[in-house]
Amino acid sequence: MLSEHGCQIAPRTFYAWLARPPSARALWDTVITEILAGFYEPDEHGRRKPESLYGATKMWAHLQRQGIAVARCTVERLMRANGWRGVTRRKKVHTTIADPAAGRAPDLVDRQFRVPAPNVLLVADFTYVRLASGVFVYTAFAIDAYAGRIVGWTCSAGKSDAFVRQAIRHAAQLRLNEGNPLSGNTIHHSDAGSQYTSLRFGETLALSGLVASIGTVGDAFDNALAETTIGLYKTEAVRDDSPFRRGPLHRLTDC
Repeated sequence: MLSEHGCQIAPRTFYAWLARPPSARALWDTVITEILAGFYEPDEHGRRKPESLYGATKMWAHLQRQGIAVARCTVERLMRANGWRGVTRRKKVHTTIADPAAGRAPDLVDRQFRVPAPNVLLVADFTYVRLASGVFVYTAFAIDAYAGRIVGWTCSAGKSDAFVRQAIRHAAQLRLNEGNPLSGNTIHHSDAGSQYTSLRFGETLALSGLVASIGTVGDAFDNALAETTIGLYKTEAVRDDSPFRRGPLHRLTDC
């Protein structure tokens, strides 16, 4: 058949190829493919592991942490060959509404989110979540910049300043319970949304041991750490095919 298609090959060459064992590369590809399939293919219950959200770069880094010394190009090639892809972020809906009449605190961070210890800098923001009914609810976060840990959060059916103040009180109480209360000079950094420039929010910061810091209007880079955390929350926890989900989001408590 090969000869009929113009491929001139000696019979002994063909039989030598047929009897040759798989190459070291082919065997290694088989091993890595099986490992990747364990992450990207659903189990008998139709569920995938959380690592199925990773793209090639993150999956390669994850395998390195597991002690699997595989080249990044190998992961990229095998994922491409099997049609495995990480999740991609969706178009952002802006929830920040700047209040031009409100006084704003200065920017004390200047995009320097690396801090030497916990309780030095908290960054905050909130985002929307669409329920199965089509109704929007909102989730607010307070994140310690030292380790990127979410120390305060809350959900609400509306986006008044009350629910972002609750996230701050949550963070302050958590630190107090852990024996490391906010000392009074911890910076709280946010965008210029009206929720974060209200008088009541400023009072909540002062009572919680925080100093206000606000970035410029319409500049996501000024609050990049909070934007990154929210992007991960939306991409990995909220989306319909997330392995962390246990069905549709019907109620506020599902968020």
